[in-house]
Amino acid sequence: MSTVRGPLTAPTRPTSAAEAALELARGGARPRAGGTDLAACVESGVVAPGPLVDLARAEDLRETRWTEDGGVRIGAMTTVAALGTRPRLAEAYPGLAAAARALATPQVRSVATVGGNLLQRNRCPYLRNPAFDCFQTGGEGCPARTGDHLRGVVVDLGPCAAPHPSSLAVALLAHEATVVVVTGGGSSQEGGQAERDLAALYDGTDPTRDHRLAPDELLTAVVLPAPVPGERAAHLRAAGRARAEWPLVEAVVRLECAKEGAGPVARAWVAVGGVARTPLRLSGVERALVGAVPGREPGPGFDRALEGVADLCSPLPSTGYKVDLLRASVRDAVERALGAPAR
Repeated sequence: MSTVRGPLTAPTRPTSAAEAALELARGGARPRAGGTDLAACVESGVVAPGPLVDLARAEDLRETRWTEDGGVRIGAMTTVAALGTRPRLAEAYPGLAAAARALATPQVRSVATVGGNLLQRNRCPYLRNPAFDCFQTGGEGCPARTGDHLRGVVVDLGPCAAPHPSSLAVALLAHEATVVVVTGGGSSQEGGQAERDLAALYDGTDPTRDHRLAPDELLTAVVLPAPVPGERAAHLRAAGRARAEWPLVEAVVRLECAKEGAGPVARAWVAVGGVARTPLRLSGVERALVGAVPGREPGPGFDRALEGVADLCSPLPSTGYKVDLLRASVRDAVERALGAPAR
C-alpha cells in the first residue's frame, strides 16, 4: 500500500506580505512559493511535512515597481519566466533575463519564483536520499566528500561539498542586487523590514543550511539598481545536456562600455556559480577587463587573470575538471559579451 507524504494540515493563505510574515513569526510553519522544490524536498524526506504559509494570494509579492532612479523592485513571487519574457526587464537587465531563460524547463519557469530559486535547497544526492545523514539533516559529516561528488565544489569554502544551486543568484550578484527581508511580523513592534546585499543571504562556511534566512524571516523582493549605459552582457551555462540540467559551471558577465557600448570597458562584473557553496564574483578578472575593446580579444592581462582563477580553486578528487571548465566558461562568456551587439 502506498503512503501519501505531505503536509498534515491545510496551509494558511495570507493575502499580503505583512500577513505572511506574521504567520511565519508565530513559528512552526514554512513558506511555500511555487512549490517546485518544496514538494520534492518533502517527498525525499529532506524536510518533514508540516504547516505551510502559502504565498500564492499575496499579490504584493508579485509586484514589479520601477524606482525613480531607474532601478526596479521585483516581488519574490514573480515567476522565473517573467524575468526572461517581460520586454522592459529583459532590455534593462540582459544578463538576468538570459539566465532566467536558460533555467530548467518552460513548465518549471512558469511556476518557479524568484524567491524560491534564491532559497532552494542544494541538489546533492546524499541530502536527497533518506538513507544518508549529512550536516544538513542533523548528521556530523559530508558523505559526498568520500563518495559521489562529481558535481561538487571546486572552490572549497567549508565542510559541505554541494554547490549552491541558484542560477538567479549568480545573475543578481552580477547585477549588484539587494534583497528585501521582513522579520518578525513585518509591521509589528518586534519586526521590521531590511534591505541586504544579495551576498548576505549565503554563508559558504555553514554546512547546515543553504541560506541564512531565519525561520521567521520572509524574502519579499529583490532590488536592482538602474541599468548602466552602454551595457553588454552574456550568460553561459555549462551542463551535461542542453535542457533540464543543473549547470556544472555558470557565468554571467556584464560590461559597461563607453560610447554607448562601442568604446572600451569602464567597469566589469563577472559572477560564477556551480563551483562553490555560494555564487562568487571574480574581482581579479573584472579588473583585468577594464580597457578591453568590443569586437576584439580581451588581451594578455585578461589571460593572466583567468589563469589566476586556478589559485582560488581547491578541487576535490573528482572535481578537478571544473578548474578548466570554469576558466573556459568565463572566457566564452566574456568573448560573447564583447562581441555582442550593444543594447
